[in-house]
Amino acid sequence: MANLSSIKQHPTLSVFLPLFHTAWSDANLSELEVKEFTKYIKQAKWIDKAEKPHLLTKINAENPPAASELHQWEREIKLAIADATKIEKLSDISLFLAKKYLPDDLSSSFSNIKNDLDKVEKNLGIISKEAIYLYTQGHDTITTSHKTQSSFDIGQMQELLDGDQSEIIEKVKSIITRPEFEYVDSSNLNAYREQVLKWCKILAKEGLGAMAFPKKYGGGGDMKAYFSIMETLSFHDLSFVIKFGVQFGLWGMSIQSLGTEKHHKKYLRKIGKLQLPGCFAMTETNHGSNVKGIETTATYNHENKTFIIHTPHPLARKEYIGNAALHGRMATVFAKLIIDEKDYGVNAFVVPLRNPKGKLHQGVSIEDCGLKMGLNGVDNGLISFDHVEIPLADMLDKYASINENGKFESPISSDNRRFFTMLGTLVGGRIGIPRSGLSAAKTGLAIAIRYGNQRRQFGPEGGEEVPILNYRMHQRRLMPLLANAYALHFALQYITFRFLNRTKDDMQEIEALAAGLKAFTTWNTTSTLQECREACGGKGYLSENRIGSLKADTDIYTTFEGDNTVLMQLVAKGRLTTFKKEFGEMNMITLLNYIADQAKTSIKEKNPFTVRKTTDEHLLDVEFHLSAFHYRDRAIVSSAAKRLKRHIDNGMDSFDAMNVSQHHLFNVGNAYIERVILEQFVLQVEKTTEPTLKATLKKLCQLFALSQIEKNRGWYLEQGYMNGSKTKAIRKMVNQLCWEIRQDAVPLVHSFGIPESCIGAKILRED
Repeated sequence: MANLSSIKQHPTLSVFLPLFHTAWSDANLSELEVKEFTKYIKQAKWIDKAEKPHLLTKINAENPPAASELHQWEREIKLAIADATKIEKLSDISLFLAKKYLPDDLSSSFSNIKNDLDKVEKNLGIISKEAIYLYTQGHDTITTSHKTQSSFDIGQMQELLDGDQSEIIEKVKSIITRPEFEYVDSSNLNAYREQVLKWCKILAKEGLGAMAFPKKYGGGGDMKAYFSIMETLSFHDLSFVIKFGVQFGLWGMSIQSLGTEKHHKKYLRKIGKLQLPGCFAMTETNHGSNVKGIETTATYNHENKTFIIHTPHPLARKEYIGNAALHGRMATVFAKLIIDEKDYGVNAFVVPLRNPKGKLHQGVSIEDCGLKMGLNGVDNGLISFDHVEIPLADMLDKYASINENGKFESPISSDNRRFFTMLGTLVGGRIGIPRSGLSAAKTGLAIAIRYGNQRRQFGPEGGEEVPILNYRMHQRRLMPLLANAYALHFALQYITFRFLNRTKDDMQEIEALAAGLKAFTTWNTTSTLQECREACGGKGYLSENRIGSLKADTDIYTTFEGDNTVLMQLVAKGRLTTFKKEFGEMNMITLLNYIADQAKTSIKEKNPFTVRKTTDEHLLDVEFHLSAFHYRDRAIVSSAAKRLKRHIDNGMDSFDAMNVSQHHLFNVGNAYIERVILEQFVLQVEKTTEPTLKATLKKLCQLFALSQIEKNRGWYLEQGYMNGSKTKAIRKMVNQLCWEIRQDAVPLVHSFGIPESCIGAKILRED
């Protein structure tokens, strides 16, 4: 009680307790504070001269009050105002203390002293209402009052997302939530691989593996359902998903797509039941993405009617082949067809790897790839062939065959067109992988957003701690990614529909779309999971909370089914081909119309009023969003075409011209894909009839559009499409949309319908 005695012995100190305690609350007294206090104490006539030295000891930065004394000051202040109904300034607290400790003559004439103290408070830059919260309870603010509240029905949103696939999605969920699908220790490599195989066998027994195969071979004849199965399985273990995809997608679908009736009859039923585990052996060490350059050979011997499959040197071995290291018994092998010493290009062959007991076939060598960054439940291997003999019947001959005279035949005369037609049948992989990746991103968002709603940290003085999801920067980190997830969901539904209803004429466009959406989505998955990890702090780094495994397992998605950067250039080449064809078919009238349209665009969208327009109504207008995306797409492809033409006209080789322009071409692909994603999101909003769902999706669509424009603001500024005041207004609007969407964020991730056992993050409590 030494401190209380000090106040009684030096009652003038009581008047200064609120100011002194507030100043010391950050454990540091600034030079300004010392100077202001000293000046006032020395000049104040109401303070007894004998008291002044004692007061000055309390503002000595070199000798601060002891912690016990500061606690006593705080206790005295809180006791003094315990019954107070209205306190606006620290000097109001000083009045209560003066009445308790000062002589009656001083306390009764406190109004003049109070005015002086108000000036000191102002000079110190103290915000009175904020300082008072140090000593009161129940401080509510806009930030603290912002809470989760669903503005829509979660069940209805999930029904909208699942669409006509809800039945198969629910069937898959009912299977992967069984006790036998409980997560296993992935560090035990052998046990993990065997468990993943067991899970695949369960799916095969349930008829899900053969879902895309023809019904007459035990399948479901439903490719759309197969994609939904892959997407839903991706809420669970991703090694399981990839193993499933290799067996039933790559291995099985290569037989179905590249083979003919005899292959279907011989293999598909066994593949669908997982009685015949297999591989898809395309990639080689020396020629990763360049399938045309692979060096494995399939040399035909007409006398024996056999092929000799051979790896000419170590760098021509098949690399990173899923299912190869342990379980695969056969493989679809891509090799150069050699007939009478002539190379007929890449074709596909069914080649044995092991017998049913696991013994390697003669001439086959397989090496385990070992531990990887992720997906360690998949047994990737390297395969070499040393003059392995297979029968003529095991050439997959839908697009190329050998006739009775030992001569090469094909219904497609062009080598290039035949090659790309063959690969085009496998474009489904570029749809399955991004759909799987998006499921992983959704899981990461569900963990990070729900945790952000539960995790409380810091808060206003005198108030409770605040959920970190209420902090604007936390919203900025996660809400645009949530909008991306919804946008990509509808875009991937669109490319799935296009692929399933494809015609010969639109295959080139579909392949470009699939390539671009695969790249955009898997890059988004990588960045989303990294942000989710960081948003969960150290908890996100723990294996038990799953984000780490999701990150590691999906990292390879950016190079699965083609390196993303290469794929975006493929998209650009498709766009340039379309652009060239459009101009090539133009007569003078259509050319003049095109020029007129471009002029109208400049007049309408690049006039000074539009460039500077910053009203909320304009910034949230879907027409503004679509116009901005269309303008960027069109301007970049036009610019790229002009650049390439200029290089070639100046004598540069076309290969070099493409190489010099690669960065530009990359932007061509990105701009096109961003535009397609927005268009599909807008269409979904337009066709949604339930008002609350429509309003929520509209807000997400606005956030997606504006966050993409903000990302590309440098380009728009360079083009004069908008000025600095408009990009600043867009940034402000993105912040506001993040704030508004935050209240629906938890319901929005629940609408993904991810089973709780699949989320499997110990970090989460029940919402």
